[in-house]
Amino acid sequence: MSGAIERVVGAFKDVFDGGADGVWTAPGRVNLIGEHTDYNEGFVLPFAIDLAARVAVRVRPDGVIRLFSTAGSEGVTELSPGEIRREDARGWSVYPAGVVWALRERGIAVPGFDVVLDSDVPLGAGLSSSHAIECAVATALNELTGAGLDAPELVLTTQRAENAFVGAPTGIMDQSASLRGKAGHAVFLDCRDQSVELVPFDAPGAGLVTLVIDTRVAHSHADGGYASRRAACELGAEVLGVKALRDVALGDLDEARALMDDTTFRRVRHVVTEDQRVLDTVEALRTAGPTAIAPYLDASHASMRDDFEISCDELDTAVEASRAAGAIGARMTGGGFGGSAIALVPAEDEARVRDAVSAAFLERGFRAPRLFTVSPADGARRLA
Repeated sequence: MSGAIERVVGAFKDVFDGGADGVWTAPGRVNLIGEHTDYNEGFVLPFAIDLAARVAVRVRPDGVIRLFSTAGSEGVTELSPGEIRREDARGWSVYPAGVVWALRERGIAVPGFDVVLDSDVPLGAGLSSSHAIECAVATALNELTGAGLDAPELVLTTQRAENAFVGAPTGIMDQSASLRGKAGHAVFLDCRDQSVELVPFDAPGAGLVTLVIDTRVAHSHADGGYASRRAACELGAEVLGVKALRDVALGDLDEARALMDDTTFRRVRHVVTEDQRVLDTVEALRTAGPTAIAPYLDASHASMRDDFEISCDELDTAVEASRAAGAIGARMTGGGFGGSAIALVPAEDEARVRDAVSAAFLERGFRAPRLFTVSPADGARRLA
């Protein structure tokens, strides 16, 4: 039994006085490229990472749901039998509560259960810690109830939990990466039909590491900045008479500029050009490998900074300092307004890039960043 499994199983025994029915896991994710394209029915290219949420779960006969996190200080949260309400959940428990609500909405009889969460996905870092929790709990309950939902159905269930219960207007990218990821691969996802192609992404084989720079500027998808960007995209699609911005071609942008205000146009331009960058990145990975994708990462960051306006000083500093110190490409990753940047770095330059980023943050008076490397990992599954 691995140390991670032993830790969550041991915590379960300590808190709930007995053994669990099993242990399930779901990883966080890094989005290689394709930001804010998912809810516009476009293309994304995330990968599941080797940092994950793990849940030990035991079914209860009385309908009560009890939730405990090894990282929390609030103790056990208890939800009474019957209807799950948003106001009954607090802190991290809103995510498993939302999954229960969404499964029951689908007609699945979710019983009471005890759960202990242990996660090493950094909170608020843009690496989808919340979706890792949701996907781990959904995978566990899918098995324990015999619901038999496949991965696309679990994706939509967890999205429903996020949108209608948690109150975050997110798309399907994060859940898809967490549920459908595979070691050594990125997940090329068409967000219109949920079709997936696993594209090889072997950074170490190309002499590169994928460095995550967690700015430690916390963000939340439930805040208004995300919602306002989504509303601008929906307005742009309406003005252009299309179902979603996925249907707008690069050649349509000149016409779009004349039909809408400058802010809405720039939001539209980001999504349309970002979709193309995803396609270009996938083709580059297929034909030339990870080194060839660097220019698309740089262009993506510039678009998010200038057109979508979701970057911040810390993210820009992370990208600029890493590039100046030897990274071949870098961009912010995740929903924005904080969180993390990623940089593709030659392995021999990793220490220099780390030092340069830390020095740049210190010079600007920012909180020291957290830096670590990630690799593509397998998606949600049962561990024990």
